[in-house]
Amino acid sequence: MNLTLYGYDDTWIAVDCGMMIRQDLPNSPLQVPNTETLAALSITPKALYITHGHEDHIGAVAWLWPKWNCPIFATPLAAGLLRHKFAEHQLSSAAIQVVEPGDAMELGPFTLRYLSVTHSIPESCSILMQAGDYRVLHTGDWKLDPNPLIGMPIDAAQFRALAPIDLVVGDSTNAPMPGHSGSEGDVAKALAHTLRQCTGRVVVSCFASNLARVLAIGLAAQQCGRRVSLMGRSMERMVSVARGLGYLDDFPPLVPPHDLGYLPPEEVVIIATGSQGEPRAALQRLAQRRHPFVDLEPGDSIIFSAKAIPGNERPIEQLKKRLAQLGVVIFDEMNHPELHATGHPAEDELRKLYQWVRPKTLLPVHGEARHQAAHQEIAASLGINAPLAPVNGDMLAFDNLGLRCEARHPQPPCIVNQNSVVPHPGLETGSHSTRRGSLFLALPVTATDTGWCRIGRLMLDASATSPLDEDSFSEWLDDQLEEIEAATLADLRQALQPRLIHWLANHLQHMPDVHLQIMATEMPSSEALGSTF
Repeated sequence: MNLTLYGYDDTWIAVDCGMMIRQDLPNSPLQVPNTETLAALSITPKALYITHGHEDHIGAVAWLWPKWNCPIFATPLAAGLLRHKFAEHQLSSAAIQVVEPGDAMELGPFTLRYLSVTHSIPESCSILMQAGDYRVLHTGDWKLDPNPLIGMPIDAAQFRALAPIDLVVGDSTNAPMPGHSGSEGDVAKALAHTLRQCTGRVVVSCFASNLARVLAIGLAAQQCGRRVSLMGRSMERMVSVARGLGYLDDFPPLVPPHDLGYLPPEEVVIIATGSQGEPRAALQRLAQRRHPFVDLEPGDSIIFSAKAIPGNERPIEQLKKRLAQLGVVIFDEMNHPELHATGHPAEDELRKLYQWVRPKTLLPVHGEARHQAAHQEIAASLGINAPLAPVNGDMLAFDNLGLRCEARHPQPPCIVNQNSVVPHPGLETGSHSTRRGSLFLALPVTATDTGWCRIGRLMLDASATSPLDEDSFSEWLDDQLEEIEAATLADLRQALQPRLIHWLANHLQHMPDVHLQIMATEMPSSEALGSTF
């Protein structure tokens, strides 16, 4: 959820404040960062700095900012999206201050500068901060894209001028991926080539925030003599904000969805939300023939210009089956990988950035444990010290003695329920017996052909409970995952919940309050399997 706090001389600032979707809970509610630890430690950020406008970086601001009531600094696109969120929450947007890439500012002992980077949304920035004698580069989400379509490539000279950096807090998401992440310019060429091959109506589904992709689809459609229409509230909002900032000046005129029925199918391209199989998104309604303005027909084409997010594999497969039953042609990452490029740096890009900024120490963040481990290996090969792979709730210290973990604070999940943020109730046994202690369990899983399996380390904090044999518990969990048949993470959680309560009741002297989170992860490559489990 990307809420990071930096403190120096009792002054604290926050970088990003995102949310996540709890796919393992009914109705997939939103989860936001837990601020109880901050309150217990008397930490209140004096300002919030936003690196870019993705939901996992801004999605919780409207929920948590009222606790802090501090200035919010964001680039124009992220600021525009935040203003929409504040209006929905009936909050004043006066605290939102627009900064441009390259701007510098001071707050107490901190001096900060926004540095433009390329990512899958415009105006993404790294933040260089200096406090005392320490210079820290918070990379945010980034990649090296020589042809990003919207915006300029990363200025290598600007980053070389930063060297040496004391600490990089760096994106690990694609650290295990060899080579380069790919360019939006190459994806645009592939989309244009694919569109020229299509007959009938074409629907392209991508992330609404990837404005370079949206622009590429619109221009490719125009080259093929097709009209463009948007479907999905988030897509319409993102395009509206981006147009107001001048990012889509070359985008072709839009056809309202209610006019699509008047156009021949071969003259239509629809850019739709729903690439992840979301039940209420536009693409799902099209697949179920529930859209009020368009019915897909045999010979139409669907292009998935997005990668499946871990945990969404099965809903996406179900969506594709419904589409196939309608007789449409499907293009996706499996049969046409050139139709998508990730927004995060692969190994060669990480190496190049670190050769530019020459960091003394690396803190690998984002991604899963295996991504952080791969990032640490890259750092070691470059002679960069990377002693820690942090988890949520870690209080870290960085000084002349190096980087170390001073304390670990468990983070009970907080979900958005009926427009308020509430602690997740954990697992309810139905009894009213007094619980003793708390057990925090984060279970990383991936979908397989036959069911589910655990990937990576089991994140377990049972320090406040009666003794627990973690090895036996892990083995039991693995056996349960093999046995349970469940189509979604929510189904898996529902099936695992009573079994988990029963096992704990039989193996612990006192039944604790249990907080369970099931997290979808990516299946590692075959070379990494030996070191992952």
